[in-house]
Amino acid sequence: MNDPKEPRSVSISDHGDATASDPAQNTGSSPIRLVLVDDQELVRAGLRMVLGARPEVDVVGEATDGADVVDLVARTSPDVVLMDVRMPGTDGIAATRAIRDAYGSRADGGPGVLILTTFDLDEYVYDALRAGAGGFLVKDSPVEDLLTGIGHVHRADAIVGPRATELIEHFTSGASAEPGGEPVRLEELTPREHEVLELIATGRTNAEIARHLVLSEVTVKTHVGRILTKLDLRDRTQAVILAYERGVVRVGHGDGH
Repeated sequence: MNDPKEPRSVSISDHGDATASDPAQNTGSSPIRLVLVDDQELVRAGLRMVLGARPEVDVVGEATDGADVVDLVARTSPDVVLMDVRMPGTDGIAATRAIRDAYGSRADGGPGVLILTTFDLDEYVYDALRAGAGGFLVKDSPVEDLLTGIGHVHRADAIVGPRATELIEHFTSGASAEPGGEPVRLEELTPREHEVLELIATGRTNAEIARHLVLSEVTVKTHVGRILTKLDLRDRTQAVILAYERGVVRVGHGDGH
């Protein structure tokens, strides 16, 4: 799949300086700043051509190895990192972890991470989600799905993936470990927050949760923030993983809308 002979490189587009506004403040009125990380030149070129032609996205930089990502983020201030999960050298898992360690979660102003993979049920992808990625897509996904996924990861309003909850359910089956290794007190959640957690775990977006519960999206976002704070979770993806590990969602009910 990967060609280890291709030399490592990092490039920044002419407009890829670090003067952009804080990614956390992007409301969608300006293009989403995106960096591409993939060791295959043809993959990067294809993504650059397709995404660079869309007004919703501004491709501000690219790299061939996960080892360069933290520095690239510092120089380009992207909103989202679109990254291959399997690369020679530093893979997408380690690179995602490095981004989170250096810049924090989306709520902290760090960039979102959207993983690209060849297989949709891949343990590498699951490990990347645990490391802090906001979702994943297979490399042959339609362009509109890719743009939608980038938008969701940017807003942090849904876990992205064609079978994301199925993937998490598969790899958490029988697991008892909790993210961070700390005790989690689900009883601290209010009944409404517990209900929202269940809906997050089924893969619903904030808008879908709002319609289901007849609430405003702002109210749902507030509930999500309180859930993450009370359970000491970094992001929405961790909440989904926790929900499956603790049996909040019954097996086989992950994607039932």
